Amino acid sequence: MFLENLKLAFGNMFTNKMRTLLSLLGIVIGVGSVVTIMNLGESVKKSITDSMNIGGVDEVVVMPTGSNTIFSEEFAYSFSDNVIGIESVSTYVSTSATLRNGQETKSAQVYGVTSNYFDSSSTELLYGDYFTRESNLQREQVVVLGYDLAQDLFPGGGAVGSYVSIFRSQAKQYRVVGVLDDSSGSISGNTNNYAFIPFNTFDQRLKKVSAVSQYTIKVQEGFTATNVAEDVKSYLSTVASSNDFYVSSAQELVDMTESVTGYLTTFLAAIAAISLLVGGIGIMNIMLVTVVERTSEIGIRKALGATPKTIKAQFLVEATVLSLFGGVIGILFGVLISYIVAYAVGWTLYFSIWAIVLSLGFSSAVGIFFGWYPAAKAAALDPIEALAYE
Repeated sequence: MFLENLKLAFGNMFTNKMRTLLSLLGIVIGVGSVVTIMNLGESVKKSITDSMNIGGVDEVVVMPTGSNTIFSEEFAYSFSDNVIGIESVSTYVSTSATLRNGQETKSAQVYGVTSNYFDSSSTELLYGDYFTRESNLQREQVVVLGYDLAQDLFPGGGAVGSYVSIFRSQAKQYRVVGVLDDSSGSISGNTNNYAFIPFNTFDQRLKKVSAVSQYTIKVQEGFTATNVAEDVKSYLSTVASSNDFYVSSAQELVDMTESVTGYLTTFLAAIAAISLLVGGIGIMNIMLVTVVERTSEIGIRKALGATPKTIKAQFLVEATVLSLFGGVIGILFGVLISYIVAYAVGWTLYFSIWAIVLSLGFSSAVGIFFGWYPAAKAAALDPIEALAYE
């Protein structure tokens, strides 16, 4: 019986192609919108969290935000003395500058860092070496370049051992000692377009340091960044006002990003799902028209022994098949749009399995819900009146 109803459903769909197309439109648009929004939401969330995870989730960042003068380079040592679970602490300051190699010029962010910064952050060398503690103490003019920056300044390769000019008010020559891998990063994000020079060199030769921009704390194995961040806040509260600093961990940022993007995606998907209800109303209207057009057919089937339950099942199957067919087309449409948008903006596309499962489930529910009334109306027809209907 089910297969017979299924066959009748597809037969009626393809018999009235224009009517079928119009009734499917709302379902296709609704499902397509939901799938697109959830896929792109998942892609945005993954792109952001992957970028943060490049720097590792075992980092805690302390940023001075006030005018308190205690936040100096030397203050970094106090963290390990007062908070357990800290493996190392590095400091950095930064400014924008122009780098040049011959005719190749590039604007970039230049960081003045202590040598242990590279231990605290999740950077990986592609070529060369990091500069040393001695380089910082002696204020050597050496630089480690991010991957993209090295490619732009040295398109033919051979960056390590060569010299670049870094200048703000005046140019100074820096010897390239290392180039970072393109997967390197920190809690602040990807480092491909950054340049790193010794902290003391930055202070003396590039820009006078009035205060440290950031302390990066690497957490010991066996401790969580979230707990260490809380302990750091407690310690800093004893030596400075809460307005003088901001403490965060990479894990907190990842969790917050996943939460915000998740809520936003759900909200937008819920709005898009409204068009599914509009599509359901369209299916109900189409099925009501179909019941009227097939009144004589219903009368004949009842005269031949079909029960109201059989008639209702036939029309429910037709409505559900129509809605599911629209759902499948909508999913394909949503996947295509997701791919086009992700490709256009340069994201890696992540598919949301939940979007597909929910879309199919909701499409079925819409078909059953909005097909119930027309099916019940068809089942309630009097066979004598139905046979006499013209």
